[in-house]
Amino acid sequence: MRYIEQIYINGQFVKPQGTKIQDLISPTTQQLIGRVTLGNEDDARIAIAAAKEAFKTFSKTTVEERIQMLQRLHDAILDRSDDMIEANITEYGAPKLAAIGRVKLAAENFMDTKEALEQFEFVKYIGTAKVVSEPIGVIGIITPWNATYSQITAKLGSAIAAGCPVVIKPSELSAIQAQLITECFHEAGIPSGVINVVNGLGQTVGTELTRNPDVAMISFTGSTRTGKDIRRGAVETMKRVTLELGGKSPNIILDDADFNTAIPTSVRQCFNNNGQACVAGTRLLIPEHRLEEVKVLAKKAVEAIKVGNPWDEDTVLGPIITEKQYNQVQRYIKSGIDEGAELIIGGLGRPEGLEQGYFVKPTVFANVTEDMTIAKEEIFGPVLSILTYQTEEQAIEMANNTNYGLGAYISSSNIDKANEIASRIAAGLVLINGAGFEMKAPFGGFKQSGIGREYGAYGLEECFESKTITGYKS
Repeated sequence: MRYIEQIYINGQFVKPQGTKIQDLISPTTQQLIGRVTLGNEDDARIAIAAAKEAFKTFSKTTVEERIQMLQRLHDAILDRSDDMIEANITEYGAPKLAAIGRVKLAAENFMDTKEALEQFEFVKYIGTAKVVSEPIGVIGIITPWNATYSQITAKLGSAIAAGCPVVIKPSELSAIQAQLITECFHEAGIPSGVINVVNGLGQTVGTELTRNPDVAMISFTGSTRTGKDIRRGAVETMKRVTLELGGKSPNIILDDADFNTAIPTSVRQCFNNNGQACVAGTRLLIPEHRLEEVKVLAKKAVEAIKVGNPWDEDTVLGPIITEKQYNQVQRYIKSGIDEGAELIIGGLGRPEGLEQGYFVKPTVFANVTEDMTIAKEEIFGPVLSILTYQTEEQAIEMANNTNYGLGAYISSSNIDKANEIASRIAAGLVLINGAGFEMKAPFGGFKQSGIGREYGAYGLEECFESKTITGYKS
């Protein structure tokens, strides 16, 4: 059992004003593994005040000083990597190999931001004006439970590089992971008040960050519904918001693609992170005349996926995070069945032999139509919907027929054609022929998938205000 009874404010671990206790349940065993005492609005206000005071000096630090801080943060995470991997597996249910990769990514985020900072132009000259980039102020960081380490470090890295203190509200479901990474921040020797971490609920700590006039910016990753609430709440103080929200990403397989490679890849792109990924390719768009072939290939690909104990190195899919989320995914699977989609593999209930834990059968539906719930709404579980098109023009229309626009995937043997189609997809990220993510490039969404960009130079720019000065020469 892990008891987390402190929050981190002004360089110290302190007892929160809040008294509400949150149980932490293992998604693998459904057993109680910890308890966290949640902070409240008063704790958020104290943390904001500490960050505001720290801004006076931290905003004046040199680039070299902040480069050294980013390096120390990177090193501190690597020093605790074994503990962080264990927490990601135990608390979240990440398969072991995925957990190893996520901790490595969390550390590398600081190095990518360090590189962006080294290359950043703080002063530019435009005509007769000098344009100066200045740190925006205190940044409120609100992160989700499906990517605790990488989301915190990506947002924090940009803030540190810009000279902005932060107040972080991690998901209350990730308290063990958040505690470990906070300990890393403490060991890195960052000036007091620059990094503050307050466990708490969205309606208390999150709301205070959103409405408090001493917070200049909110950086949020989570659901579109909550993102809309944050944007509305930020209007009164006119604070900047960057929002990375939900998705319903299309995966277009062109007729000239290598289906033996593209279909198994598309299954993995949907089931990434136990299916709990905002950028997952959950809508597989394939030529109508290839449907029977795709059904066979998709079923074979799913049958090769091991669902089970996340500690096993050959496990690909672990459990869903909570009972609530498990039940939500079950409702979506039932809606697919009830609305007439063809169940290829998977379905309701737990996989055989995994009766304990929030395990979901990896599920594939075919003959899905655009009006079905599973084709329109973000499921956040390992559920793939196969839709068919007759022409490439229709495929593009179907891909864009969504309120979301976070990611998209394209497979084709003709790279010129793939690039041409990519230019016509309304999404912030397009991956061609199984390509991976470039973590130095901007990440964010079109439409209701978000506002603003994160990572690298683009994430850094979000943390600055531009000031124009004329007449600066005597």
